[in-house]
Amino acid sequence: MELEFARLRRFDAFSKPLEDFRVKTCGGAIVTAVSGVLMMFLFVSELRYYLSKEIRSELYVDPSRGQKLRIEVDLEFPHLPCMLLSVDVMDVSGEEQTDVLNNLERTHLRPFNQKQETFSTTANVDNNEAEIIPTLDPNRCESCYGAETEEIQCCNTCQAVREAYRQRRWALRDLETVAQCRREGYVTTVNEQKSWGCRITGHLLVNKISGNFHFAPGRSHDRSHVHVHDVDTLGITTLNTSHRIYHLSFGSSFPGAVFPLDNTSAVAEADSMMFQYFIKVVPTVFVDLEGQVVHTSQFSVTRHSRSVSTSEVIPITQHNRDGLPGVFVLYEPSAIVVRLTETRRGFMHFLTSVCAIIGGVFTVAGLLDSCLYHSVRSLQHKLELGKVS
Repeated sequence: MELEFARLRRFDAFSKPLEDFRVKTCGGAIVTAVSGVLMMFLFVSELRYYLSKEIRSELYVDPSRGQKLRIEVDLEFPHLPCMLLSVDVMDVSGEEQTDVLNNLERTHLRPFNQKQETFSTTANVDNNEAEIIPTLDPNRCESCYGAETEEIQCCNTCQAVREAYRQRRWALRDLETVAQCRREGYVTTVNEQKSWGCRITGHLLVNKISGNFHFAPGRSHDRSHVHVHDVDTLGITTLNTSHRIYHLSFGSSFPGAVFPLDNTSAVAEADSMMFQYFIKVVPTVFVDLEGQVVHTSQFSVTRHSRSVSTSEVIPITQHNRDGLPGVFVLYEPSAIVVRLTETRRGFMHFLTSVCAIIGGVFTVAGLLDSCLYHSVRSLQHKLELGKVS
């Protein structure tokens, strides 16, 4: 047995010197302390890296071009009242959503020291009607001022008249001439709200093709297949389109998502400014560690602004947007999808890195200590021989 252990000891690559021949120095102690701190720092860094999640990305062609795209919006216009703003959606296929009411909520931003008011646009947002005088005949049928259709024969309220004109795609020039609006005090309400602001929150559902959605003043309608905004009806002469974007995203959020327009502001340097945001949308699929899939999008943006001239009726088409103040978001979805998958880092990789850290620092510290020790010994020897002045 003793002979077998003797043969085994011949393979020992880590031979140990006798304790009596070991020399401990102050320089060696300093190198040991510094290398120990360095090893601990590198170990903690490697541990944090190992515990973090790794994101792997891959690209493939988008197979879901026919689906809808959800756009989350949260914008504030400090100097434009809610009654003046129209939210419209257009795309290259010719489909339009005029004066979008669903899935949006508008908050009146009243002047300082006045209480704010929130209401949902799932109802008629412009219906600022006062209480109707009780003496009115409930079975009455008032005039729509030439805008009657087969579906709309009677217009008993100011809102009904305005809706009839919108259905006809006509511009309602003067509300003072409409008896229903005078009776309900609509014009007075309009004048009171001219100095108010508006905050719009909610979401839009659009086709997954190139298009735009815009927040622009005036009632929107089509005239001879041209999308127009009528800003003369409300009698507002100045249009300050300064705004703040609290949030704008195409789809849901996911870990690590960056939305470049969040908490950004734009100040109109002149009257009737037009702000354009050209957005390139990249569909994204995010898969977390538990296998949950989030279908969303990332985007990049380019900004542009300029002053435009206004008129009573301002036209806008998909390819010609001259002359309309407001905020325009022009988006173009990419045909390529980015798939992001969360994964854990391998333990063997972590173990290999830790061994490399400890071994590397220990080896370098040993070389440094050896150089320091022999340099000091050489200098002491020269001093003893008097070779150093």
